[in-house]
Amino acid sequence: MSEHREILTNVKSDLLSLCIDSMNQKNCYDEYVQLIQNCFKQYFEIDRCCFLLYENDSLNPLNRKSSVKVDFADIQLSNLCTQLPTEKLIEVPKFLLNEKELNEFSHLFLLNTGSSGVCCMILLDATAKWMSFSHGEYFENFVDTLSKVLKVLCKNIDIIHNENQYRKLYNMTDLFHSTMDIDLILENMLITIQDNFPDFNVELILSNDHDRQTKVHIKPFDYLSERPAAIEAFVSGKITVDQAEELNHCLLNAPIKGRQAIYGILQVSAPMGYAFSKTQEDFIRMLAHASGNALENAKLYHQSHRLISDLQLINETSHRLNMKLGSKEMFMFLHKQLKKSFQPMEICFVLKNDSELELVEESTELFHTEEGSVFINHVSKHFENSQEPLFIADCSRLIGKNLQYNSMMAIPMIVEQRINGFSIVLHRESYFFSFDSFKLMQSLIHHSSLAIANSILRNKLQEMVDHDHLTKLHARSFLDKYIENSLQHDGSGMFLLIDIDNFKKVNDTYGHQVGDEVLVQIGNQLRTIIGTRGICARWGGEELAVYVPNILVEEAGKLAAQIVMSIPEATNPAVTVSAGLITWNATDRPEYNKFFLYADTALYNAKSTGKNKYLTFKESMLFQQ
Repeated sequence: MSEHREILTNVKSDLLSLCIDSMNQKNCYDEYVQLIQNCFKQYFEIDRCCFLLYENDSLNPLNRKSSVKVDFADIQLSNLCTQLPTEKLIEVPKFLLNEKELNEFSHLFLLNTGSSGVCCMILLDATAKWMSFSHGEYFENFVDTLSKVLKVLCKNIDIIHNENQYRKLYNMTDLFHSTMDIDLILENMLITIQDNFPDFNVELILSNDHDRQTKVHIKPFDYLSERPAAIEAFVSGKITVDQAEELNHCLLNAPIKGRQAIYGILQVSAPMGYAFSKTQEDFIRMLAHASGNALENAKLYHQSHRLISDLQLINETSHRLNMKLGSKEMFMFLHKQLKKSFQPMEICFVLKNDSELELVEESTELFHTEEGSVFINHVSKHFENSQEPLFIADCSRLIGKNLQYNSMMAIPMIVEQRINGFSIVLHRESYFFSFDSFKLMQSLIHHSSLAIANSILRNKLQEMVDHDHLTKLHARSFLDKYIENSLQHDGSGMFLLIDIDNFKKVNDTYGHQVGDEVLVQIGNQLRTIIGTRGICARWGGEELAVYVPNILVEEAGKLAAQIVMSIPEATNPAVTVSAGLITWNATDRPEYNKFFLYADTALYNAKSTGKNKYLTFKESMLFQQ
């Protein structure tokens, strides 16, 4: 008995030294377990033993460097303590002996650490000294002492571990207060969580309004594909734990929450069946909260700069669009602004005229293809029933086709509560456009819509001014400007002034409506003959005119003759025309104010000498009048 008492005294002495050492040094479980194993070997000649920690229905080695390699997750441990007898020392149960690595141990005993639901199981291969000591009066004292020591060691290591965790959290928070770099914030959040949970996988799931330039790998938050527990954490702002059997993982979802909003989820993935402790949950919650505040501050900082830039962009756009640009120049400028602001891969402008859609020339090539028409038709149908803009993160899911472009923004051009058209931007990558981009594009199109509508109206008004309402030929004012410009810049030209013979008789005989139809028929014939070589105009009343620049004298005569000869066949009732022709070249450039006088003089001579013909102006005609 005195030998057993001496062993107990020596063990207590060694264990006391171990406790003192745990308070002064920051050692890990491996070192402490090795020291206790040395005690077993020194006093009981036990060469092999194993320390297992049983907590929350899971069994794991207390020391990471344990020589026992068993997948304890496969052992059925439902309420392990109730399966064991109340004796301090027992033989290893059969359900543990099923593991080959545990066959070498003969006995086990439990040590209560003092924490609720936590105990330590020590398996060993009993020796004669051990069996003798375990049946003595000091064994129970030995077990109690070892339990107390284990409790102290666990507590000290937890304190040291928590201290290290919170020191890292403090350092990270200090860093967060000194930076507005979103990349740096996200990167340090991941580093901190992975340092403290090296055996777990960590994923950042951020909402769609994050910056596109983020270098850290993140997963976009998608309500349609996320797990219910992740959605609950994002919506409620509280940590959720999800035992995902199909993934064989336990997922902890911590909301990344600022003062104004929740920006995403920090998802920690542990093995299936793992139970996160309250301390672990608290640490992850505080880390996510600190990261959320830092992320919010950085976002607000960048947003303020972006808002200033957006206001400057809107101001520049409004200023340029109010400079009375043509619609073509407006769409070119707007195309450039959209490209610079949102980096889309495709841009489209569509104008709506009653039920007809007109694709603007400044749209990219995609929208001239079948795939582009899918987007145009989808947007057009939407705007038939609503004036709300479209913001789609995954087009293939909503439109229902296998499309190359997944992100789309479509904004209507609304003037006086009426949709005059719309603009579309596309990108291949899903969730490419942020909600801030969506709002900015709405502002740009809204400020542009009225200017574009006014430009189109100006074009239509100018078209009406430049063309005759009846014949659709150019008006005389447009012809005057065209000829004046040609006289200054071209090398030659011809002007043919045409008058319908006996037109009053046509009106008196058939009525003015038929007379109008004859004018339209002649106008169509002139356009057919001249084409794009020159222009045709209504000079006034029953007089019409043709001007062709850069034409030879001989060719001008043939063209005039062709016109005069073709009119009777092109009109119903058939009529004839008389015409006066004037030609010029670089060496014989007439004065502008005499140009029309010469043509009119030649026309007068054609009518006074028999009609149904043309005459070329000669100076002698001036004296005949």
